[in-house]
Amino acid sequence: MTKIAVKKLDERAVLPTYGSEFAAGADLYALLDDELTILPDETKLIKTGLAMEIPVGYAGFIYARSGLASKRGLAPANKVGVVDADYRGEVMVALHNHSAQPQTVAPRERIAQLVVAPFLKADFTVVDELDETARGGGGFGSTGSK
Repeated sequence: MTKIAVKKLDERAVLPTYGSEFAAGADLYALLDDELTILPDETKLIKTGLAMEIPVGYAGFIYARSGLASKRGLAPANKVGVVDADYRGEVMVALHNHSAQPQTVAPRERIAQLVVAPFLKADFTVVDELDETARGGGGFGSTGSK
């Protein structure tokens, strides 16, 4: 298990927790003074009260919690947030209401999940030609049945 240094920016902040033994994502909790209502098609920036030291070569990816997204229509506005290894500010979630009804978020409610994962740093190089593949330039459903 990799240790992640976490600084509480507010004593009420809740450390991320895993919901089960093999969960990939750790739940992030809302740091709110009171309930917050998010109107349909509205986005609110919600603080967690935490700053983190993600190890070099890794990033923290913020994803929707499946139950919150499927049952209430609440998910990160940017689809997947990225916490870089050199970021030391507060981790926040831009939560968007995709439903047709106002949705209320309670203090200390689980609002998203954080997956810490390695990534490859790319060296983008201009070339004249690319290697050929069977798929070629087909995209946007080109590999599905017709």
